Amino acid sequence: MSTREKLQSAAAKTFGWSQLRPEQRTAMEHLVEGRDVLVVLPTGAGKSAIYQVPGLLLPGPTLVVSPLTALQRDQVAAIAESRAPEAVAINSAQAAKVTERAWDAVDTGEAEYLFLAPEQLAKEEVLRQLDEVAPSLFVVDEAHCVSVWGHDFRPDYLRLSEVIERLGHPRVLALTATADGPVRDDIVRHLGMRDPVHVIAGFDRPNLHLAVRHAVDDKGKREGVVDWVTAAPKPGLVYTATRKDTERYAEALGDRAAAYHAGLKASERRRVHEGFMAGELDVVVATSAFGMGIDKPDVRFVAHASAPESLDSYYQQIGRAGRDGARADAMLFYRAEDLGLQRFLTSHRQDADGVREVAEAVREHEGAANPREIGDVVDQSRRRAMNNLNLLEQARLVSISPHGVAYRGDEAEDVAPRVAEIAEQRRRLDRSRVEMLREYAETRSCRRQFLLGYFGEALDKPCGFCDTCEAGTARGHTVGGKFAPGSEVRHERWGTGRVVHGEPDRVTVLFAEAGYRTVKPDHLHA
Repeated sequence: MSTREKLQSAAAKTFGWSQLRPEQRTAMEHLVEGRDVLVVLPTGAGKSAIYQVPGLLLPGPTLVVSPLTALQRDQVAAIAESRAPEAVAINSAQAAKVTERAWDAVDTGEAEYLFLAPEQLAKEEVLRQLDEVAPSLFVVDEAHCVSVWGHDFRPDYLRLSEVIERLGHPRVLALTATADGPVRDDIVRHLGMRDPVHVIAGFDRPNLHLAVRHAVDDKGKREGVVDWVTAAPKPGLVYTATRKDTERYAEALGDRAAAYHAGLKASERRRVHEGFMAGELDVVVATSAFGMGIDKPDVRFVAHASAPESLDSYYQQIGRAGRDGARADAMLFYRAEDLGLQRFLTSHRQDADGVREVAEAVREHEGAANPREIGDVVDQSRRRAMNNLNLLEQARLVSISPHGVAYRGDEAEDVAPRVAEIAEQRRRLDRSRVEMLREYAETRSCRRQFLLGYFGEALDKPCGFCDTCEAGTARGHTVGGKFAPGSEVRHERWGTGRVVHGEPDRVTVLFAEAGYRTVKPDHLHA
């Protein structure tokens, strides 16, 4: 029996999947053959299956690094509904006896899938137990979290390459729904992936209706959100920028709506999450803290009461709607003034003293240091220390390898100026992402063409299923040819870049250092 036949047989017998999608099958086959694989698939496209099925054919357990306890719980529950071997999770939220039972199940082979949060991998006792069980497949879920250029950077992900090498570099599978070129490169580099196979599927979700409603003032926008959500088919999600707004909107939407944000007690967050999944709540009004890994097929809308920080976040969040293939609505309520908050959130102040402190700790450490050791010796939060360490690496002043962190700069050099250049480059990219969101909201061309172009995918003609197409403004506004999405162009000042979106009088390009820029066509060379 061929590898493909074995995978299809296991998928059918264990999970009841009579057919695997081409992208799933391609990634699975490469994993079974021993390759590292980076997978970028739209939300709801079945990324979890890519490790669940090969895990049945490979010796040793499958280790899945997953960022949120709620996400782990959902993934464990989904596997429990199949005929697959047991799945267990180990996290700080559970009792010691539950954790002990989980390790026993992995040791005896009763459990095939082991879910861990990245911070668990900072514990030496966890690493020793992983050494003993010898996972054959190392899965990094929500892999964009490893990239400082991504929309959800998490410093705990920076130590994963060190853990992968300590475990003898089992096959590595990186999964994400949103990763453009710079983020993909970061994922491969930070995870130490070896000549990985890239499996990247189309980003289009044709059953999602894309629309933007403009508001003149805040009062009008708030009334518009409540009126639209009240009338919309349920269930649905509403995303807001602040915790206070989640509670305001939830109260206005009635008893079958609830607020969700990181400031709530864990028990309340669990109640809201479970109530929404069970159909007891029609609407959850949330900050970005809610929704990662949500797999509820019948979500009929995702509405944004405020503009998110980037189109990356927007795409990931609207992808939680319409997973059953039926029509679902992605509605953005837009007021240009709201972007001021996102600009403020991306205007990071340079942490010169913190950078110097981290650099000094690396310099003074005898031999290569574990990133965790550096975090322990500096007077900074773990997130701040890891962020500064990442900036030092971006500036090529330290190297982060499977062997640890080593200083590579001039001993007498002040590191702050070089790091400031990298930090400014990061700020430019972040600010330009905010501008891309503004352009999406204000464009008169096809919104789907614009959104897909952001991820490097061209749509030959207007989609006919967004508000600009329906209003008749899209036709004639989008151009192809040498300025089609994905085309490489050159600008005299900003160098080489990739076209994101083209219109007759303007072209939006992603440049490596300048970020997203909108320029006149005659300023570009194909």
